[in-house]
Amino acid sequence: MATTRETDTGGVGSDLTGVLPDATRFRWLLGLVAPAALVVVWHLLVATGVFAPHQLPEPLRVVETLYGMGVSGELWGHISITLQRVFLGVVLGVAVGILFGTLTGLYGLASDLLDPLLQSLKNIPSLAWVPLFLLWFGIGESAKVLLIAVGAFFPVYLNLSTGIANVSEELIEVAEVYDLGRLESLRRVVFPAAVPSLLVGIRGGVGLAWMFVVAAELIAASQGIGFLMSDGRVLARPDIIVGSILLFAFFGNPSDLAVKGVERRVVDW
Repeated sequence: MATTRETDTGGVGSDLTGVLPDATRFRWLLGLVAPAALVVVWHLLVATGVFAPHQLPEPLRVVETLYGMGVSGELWGHISITLQRVFLGVVLGVAVGILFGTLTGLYGLASDLLDPLLQSLKNIPSLAWVPLFLLWFGIGESAKVLLIAVGAFFPVYLNLSTGIANVSEELIEVAEVYDLGRLESLRRVVFPAAVPSLLVGIRGGVGLAWMFVVAAELIAASQGIGFLMSDGRVLARPDIIVGSILLFAFFGNPSDLAVKGVERRVVDW
């Protein structure tokens, strides 16, 4: 009987083992439920007259507009320049954020000197920077990239500085027990312990970069998704406006998922 029970249990276990991977494989489909429901509600709001077409276009109208711009090649120029600006801005903002986050996290004096100022600057809305950046850097690409870098900087700085400052005292004591030098302690103990905080900051920085790029592309831009949205407003084309918003959502989500994937792998390691 015992032998039979073990065999039956093994059979159930093997069945579950075969089923669970399939369930996990299609779990990502759950993320499509809410957007699909939103599109249905959107269509119903327009079809029932709650919103007039000049206020909110039908989903199919937006798709047709984006498709037409894609076929003509116009859309790809806007997308490529926006992706380039976001990439360069994130790289610059993350690099400077790591520098200042490390400095203020390691040294109390640096934190006392710099943190109050940086905490105040992070509360300035993105659009408020636009006039200053126009005066300081002109209307070229540098002003746009630097404005995006400002958005990416603050989450990285805040999270890394806090992560380094809050490294467990027990880890520091372990480093002292093994008689590690200052630099070796930083390399093998402090920085690895702060990596999860850094990655959270980078994820937040990428998200803010996509928000700041809208303001950046208001700086005398002639290309970009933000410019496309502004142009739709001038032309009274809600299909272009909504399409631009959807493009921001479409490209922002994969960039967030990419950082999240790196975060998962590094933290597990």
